[in-house]
Order: sequence, then C-alpha cells, then structure tokens
Amino acid sequence: MTGTQLRSMASARSLRALDWLNFFVANVQTGFGPFIASYLASHKWTQGEIGLVLSVGTISAMVSQVPGGAAVDAMRNKKAAAAWAIAAIILSAALLATSPTVAPVIAAEIFHGFASCMLVPAMAALALALVGRQNLGDRLGRNARWASIGSAVAAGLMGLTGEYVSPRSVFWLTAALALPALVALAMIEYDRHSAGGVARPTGGPTTGPAPAPSRETIFDLLRDRRMLTFAACVVLFHLSNAAMLNLAAGEVTAGMGDNVQLVIAACIIVPQAIVALMSPWVGRTAQHWGRRPVLILGFSALPVRALLFAGVGNPYLLVPVQMLDGISAAVFGVMLPLIAADVAGGKGRYNLCIGLFGLSAGIGATLSTALAGFIADHFGNTVSFVGLAAAGAVSVLLVWLAMPETRDALEEEQTGDVKA
Repeated sequence: MTGTQLRSMASARSLRALDWLNFFVANVQTGFGPFIASYLASHKWTQGEIGLVLSVGTISAMVSQVPGGAAVDAMRNKKAAAAWAIAAIILSAALLATSPTVAPVIAAEIFHGFASCMLVPAMAALALALVGRQNLGDRLGRNARWASIGSAVAAGLMGLTGEYVSPRSVFWLTAALALPALVALAMIEYDRHSAGGVARPTGGPTTGPAPAPSRETIFDLLRDRRMLTFAACVVLFHLSNAAMLNLAAGEVTAGMGDNVQLVIAACIIVPQAIVALMSPWVGRTAQHWGRRPVLILGFSALPVRALLFAGVGNPYLLVPVQMLDGISAAVFGVMLPLIAADVAGGKGRYNLCIGLFGLSAGIGATLSTALAGFIADHFGNTVSFVGLAAAGAVSVLLVWLAMPETRDALEEEQTGDVKA
C-alpha cells in the first residue's frame, strides 16, 4: 500500500472520528440544559436560587469566550485543548450528580462555562485542519448534522433516565457519554500547522512546516468591519431568538396538564431534526452562493416565528412553528465558524474570532431574556413577541444592507497564492 493511500485512509478515519466527536459532545452538552433546573428543583431549590446559579453559568461562559478562544489559538495541540475541556465537563457533571448543594453546583457551572468556550473553537480548529478553508462549509454542515442528531438522541435518553431512574442519574449519564467522545478525539490525526487557520499555498505540497502566520491581535480584529458587522448581527440574532421559546411555552402551556413535557420535548427535538436535514445544504450553498444569501434566509425566519408565536393559542401549534427555529439554527450553527474563518484568514486568530462571536451571542441572549421578561410583565406577551420580531427584522436588514460578503476574502487569497 502506498504512502498516499495510507494518508487517505487516515484522513477518512479522522473525518469519521470527527463525526462521532460531534455526536458525543452534543450528547454531553444536552445534560447541561433544562435538566439542571428540574434536578435542582427536585432537591427543594427555589426558583430564585436556581436562577442565580444558572446566571453564574451564563456569566462564566460569556467571560470565558474570548480567553477560551485565545487559549486554543495559543495551543498547538488542539486535541489536547479539546481533551482538557471534555475532562472539565466530566468533572462538572460528577459535581452536580454527587452533591446538589450551592458550592459544588456553582463550581460545576463555572467549569462547564469555561470548558465549553474551549471545546467549541477546538473542534472548529480540528475541522479546519482536516479539510482546509476551501471545504470548510461542507464540513461544518456535516458537524452540525451529527451534533443535532446527538442532541436529539441524548434528550430522549436523558428524559427516560431522569423519569425512570432518578434526576441525579442524568448527570452520571452525561459523564459516561463524555468517555466515547474522548475515544473519538484520540482517533483524529491532523496537521497541527493548519489547525489555527494558518494559510498554506494552494496547489503546493501539503507536508512540511507551514509558513509562520502573521498573527493579528484582538485590537486588529476589532477594527475589521466584517468582524464588527457580523458581531452586531449575532447580538441581534440572539436578542430576537433566545427568549422566544421560553416565553411561548410559558404562556401557551400554562393550563395544559399532563402533556406539557411532551410538547416542550417536541419543541426541542423537531428543530434538531430540521438542523440535521438542512445543515449540509447550508454549508454547500454558502460555498457556492456566498455567505450573505444564506444568512438572510436563516435570519428572516426569526421575525416570522416571533409573529406566529404572538398569534398562537393552541399549544400543539408550537411544534410546527418551531420548525422555523430549525432553519435559523442550521444557518447560524454553520455560518458562525465559517465567517470566523473568512475574517481570521491566515492570520492564526480563528479561535479568538469564534470567541468574540460567542461573546456577542452571550450578550444578545442575556439581553433577550431580561428585556422580554420585563416587557411581558408590564405590557403583555404579545407586545414582547412583537419586540422580539422587531429585533429579528433589524438583524435581517443589517445583514442585507451592511454585511460584506466574506467569501470574497478566500477567493482573493487563493488568487494571490496562484499569482505568487
């Protein structure tokens, strides 16, 4: 067997391992969603206490976005970054399962917040190293498909485990599902020189040391119009999106009775199915049509969904309306790391750029839940939904009128490489 065939087999094995890594990481992250609130409530925590510790987790994640991305940039071994993050998530799950008291729960939230902010850019860096920027859109679409399947499977498993075993067992299951994630990570082989967005000449050899990247500082990124415009789009996206389902579920399912949990579960699972179906198409289309048309499609679903929620009175209609959330989630999940790669280019700041966009998402989500709750309390849910729809409409206009087409940067780099 030739060296080329061996490298091809190793590459195919690494790509399959990356599929499973996305699947199991999504499994693990599902355990830190709504299950925490239910678990703590079963141990006589008040809603105020639950809200406080969840806020600690949210703040921890927001504060960690930029340093987490910078830390991954600084580490040449992206697998090690991902492994440390998964280990910290295992520790967080074990702390929650072992002792649902204030100090361990807060520690678990802090560990999980920082670990997640390292894990996301590390996995994106591995994808970039395995396929290169030219094929990154397709790969990110595939990542999102496997992650959405993993989330749906985990939601079902954890729901059954929590119902028929104990709420505590959800977190032991979360820790257990992290172990196959580590196995999948160990099977990935990649070129460390290209894992941080370092550009290579196209058409030349793929072996040997890469040229040293001209690294941008965070201040260089903050002066980039593309970065600033998309960061503003991310804030508006989450300002419109984050509070929408919680507000709708709280209003419409208040008097349902026994089927509430089934409806809420369906509202989570249905969008994941849409993400699994659409994400590969989103990645391919972004490569061929450009980023802006795909962004407009995904962002346009936000105001439509908010207005439909404002008029929904039947709780069972929440599920079909949530299909629009799948469209937005598929587009956003693929486009954020793809646009980060466009903006960072070959300057070695891919993961820092993802961290900055993640911070923007956290700011938008925090504002969304606070403002939507305040408006709903004082002016009613309908006015709150109209406000969320307005934020979504502004995000569409911002993409349409101000967002540059970032795919052009890749084409310009490739043209320059060919000329050189």
